[in-house]
Order: sequence, then structure tokens, then C-alpha cells
Amino acid sequence: MFPVEEITIAQLHAAYLEGKTTAREVTEAYLERIEAYDKRGPYLNALITVNPNAVADAANLDAALKSTGKLTGRLHGIPIIIKDNINTSDMPTSSGVALFKDFIPGRDAKSSLSELAMGLADTINSVLPGFTRNPYNTAYASGGSSGGTGVAIAANFGTVGIGTDTGGSVRAPSSINNLVGIRPTVGLVSRTGMAPLDSQRDTPGPMTRTVEDAARLLDVIVGEDPADPRTADAEARIPPTYTAFLDRAGLKDARIGVLRQVFKLQDGADPRVIELFETAIADLRGAGAEIVDEFNVPGFEKFPRPPQTAAQYKADWERFFAYEGPHFPVKTVAELRDAPAGKGVHALHAARVAEVAAVTKTPDEDPATVQGRKDEQRYREAFSAAMDVARVDALVFPVWTFPPKINGDRGQTPQGQLTFIGSATQWPVVVVPMGFVGENLPMGFQFLGRPWSEGPLIRFAYAYEQLTRHRRPPPTAPPILDKKLWLRGGLFV
Repeated sequence: MFPVEEITIAQLHAAYLEGKTTAREVTEAYLERIEAYDKRGPYLNALITVNPNAVADAANLDAALKSTGKLTGRLHGIPIIIKDNINTSDMPTSSGVALFKDFIPGRDAKSSLSELAMGLADTINSVLPGFTRNPYNTAYASGGSSGGTGVAIAANFGTVGIGTDTGGSVRAPSSINNLVGIRPTVGLVSRTGMAPLDSQRDTPGPMTRTVEDAARLLDVIVGEDPADPRTADAEARIPPTYTAFLDRAGLKDARIGVLRQVFKLQDGADPRVIELFETAIADLRGAGAEIVDEFNVPGFEKFPRPPQTAAQYKADWERFFAYEGPHFPVKTVAELRDAPAGKGVHALHAARVAEVAAVTKTPDEDPATVQGRKDEQRYREAFSAAMDVARVDALVFPVWTFPPKINGDRGQTPQGQLTFIGSATQWPVVVVPMGFVGENLPMGFQFLGRPWSEGPLIRFAYAYEQLTRHRRPPPTAPPILDKKLWLRGGLFV
């Protein structure tokens, strides 16, 4: 069987063109890994559904390559893990809700997520698969709400993944699954067919093992979409290819601001995370970056965190239910709230769904939503002004100020996560691994840039990645050397 562990898009394409393997063989290798590690062995529990046509689709691609001698596109033969709140016409899209589990959109492997994408810090991902386990230490959380995608890509169940990010759901699981994650500028990637959480902040984004693969995947998913008005400005902002920014010397002479104010927030930070981050800053400096230490956004510590409001949830959810057409199981949030036992959302989310269902005001009428939009504008103005004054190209700060928490522990407060800044500004962020703490627990940090600056952020992240090489595969999902061994449970006795 062709070895797929840690393989990249470019490596797979080269292998296809050189006749070293086929898309079918690669797909079967990933399916074998899923069978060995997702619902047995370490029971990572990352996937809700697997495309039943995956092998046949791969065989068709092999036939096309044999006939023409050319790849069919930029993702030819690349198995992708897609978060289960993004529509694909050949598979159910459940958003992690039991009531939706058989709905196949009219208009690939699907990963586990926190129900309705609500769970940045949740460790119960949904009632469908249950806990998704961190492959680096299965006692710990995988992050939400794209934790299934994060675990699946970290464990080499697919080549690349796509998650969605509202409050940090690409960035958080990327950080604690030793991955690269990109939250693009809102409007760079269409949200059509994506179950919403907050349409002002929602965006899909790549989750990959390397910066290069993140750039290649971003190339494919960006662009203007008439069905999503937020993408109207995208075409003029998109470079010919984001891979042009893959420069090993990309940090030379870059001015990078360090947002140390995040350590002064209510919860503080774990000393181990601070130490790891300080090492990352030293590495940035060693790579040629000019570090602007003690970068300051006046008053930031007292800025309110713009909420994700029930009024916005309700408007976005019910707009999406209508978009899905007459065969979608519900038309209103109230119908979801009142779903029969075993069909509704998990008890941990039931109260929030009930709160959303009870809303009677539109977002424009709701004081909390209106104030939240004003607060978001305050973030954009304050960060833009501070970055201009300091003349920095990007800011850096951790994704979390604490290591991952133990599965089932909901005690960690939101102050432990620092994804709210990118969400409030709606600016681009690239997450890159910065090492491990404690019991083999990965941690990452963020490059935050101005709107549409994905290219420079990729350049900085790539240079750091190539220097430090913190990515390593998890110990719970090693290469399968003997299929008979894992069928007997021999890998985990």
C-alpha cells in the first residue's frame, strides 16, 4: 500500500504523474487508516460520514489521467476532509444534529463538529459521533467546532481539510492538533451552502499539515460568488497563486508586532505557553524579522468582546433552512428546539437553541447585536491605527493561553482563547504550530494581518515553519504495517 502519512498535494501529484501510485490506491490507504483508528484502537471519532463513492470517484480520476496524461485540476486525486456543516451534493450534511443526519443537499469525507458549529471550547462534538479525541493525547479535547477536521488531518485520514470559522473554529483545533489553519478575510471565500453561525464573521478556511498545502487549498476555494454578496470585492484582491508567497526567507526585514496585552486579560496564561511563545518570537527574530516588542493597542484590555447574539443566530439559521429547500427537516429554530427526544441537539446546547428560538427581534432591532457591530468596528479602527503607528506587517500572539483541556471539562473560560480578535476584526489569520507542552499537547500561534493580506501572512508562516519544523504526526495513528495486526487489536493491546 502506498504510504500516505504526512504526504502533501505536490507529492501526490508527482506520484500520480510518475506512475508511482493511483488515486484509487491512495484513497484506499486513507480508508484503511480511518477503519483502523477512527472507530477502533484510539477511537479518535473524527468522522461522521465517509463518501461511499470515494473509491469509484478515484478510479474515474485514474482513468482520466491515463487517457489524457494530465491531471484534471489542482486537487486531482486529493482526498479532502470537509466539515459537516458544508454542503456536498453526494453526502448528507448534518451540522452535527441527529435530526439532519439523512439530509443530502441538492445543490468526500465529512468530519465531526460541535452541533451547529457552536462549540469553540466544547469537548462533546455532537450527538452523532460523541467525543472527538485529540490524537496527541486522547484524554484531551480536539477543539471546536472544526475539531473533527483537525483530528482527521492530524491523524492522516485525508490529505487536506476545510473547516469553518466564526469565533475561532479553524484556528482553535488547528492549534491543538499541530496543524496550519487559515481564517481568510471575510468575503474572500464564499459561504454559500455553509450552515451559518454569524454571517458577519463566518468563513470557511483550510486546515492542513503544511503551509504549502494551505496555500494550494486556498487557491482553489477563493473567489467571487454572486450568491454571497460579501465576496463582491474578492476578485480584485486574489493573487494568481498564493504559492508565490512560499519563501523560506519570507521573514527577512518583516516588521512583526507582539501583542503582549493578551497576557494581561482576565485569565492570564499558563507559564508553559508563555515560554513556548517566547521561543517562537526568538525564532522569528532569528529568521530575520524585526520584532516590535510591546506593541500596544490603547485600551485593548478593556474592550468588550463582541457577542455572537441570539438574534443574529436566528436570522442566519432560518435563512439557511429556507435556502436548503422544502425537504430540509425544519424551517424554524423553534422546530429544532421541539424536535423529538434523540433527534434534537445535545443537552449542553439545548438551552442556547431555546434562547435563539425565543428571539422576536431582527438583528437590526436587537440592541445587543447593534452594539456588537459597533464594538467590532472599534476593534478594526483601533488595531488598524495601532498597526499603522507601529508600521508593522502583522501581529503575533498565541491561539490559546492555556493547553488543551481534558475531554468533558467545560470549566475553561473563554478568556483562555485569543481567537476573538480575528473574529471581531474579520481580518485574516494564519495559525502555525509552535511546539508542545505538558503531556504531548500541541500549541500554535497566530499571525494576524490587515484585510486581504493572506499572501504576506502565508509568507511569514512558511518561513517560520521551514525554520522550526514543529509538525509531527500523532503517536496514536502510526503507519499501518500489518493490516492483520490492527484487525486483531494488536496495535493497542
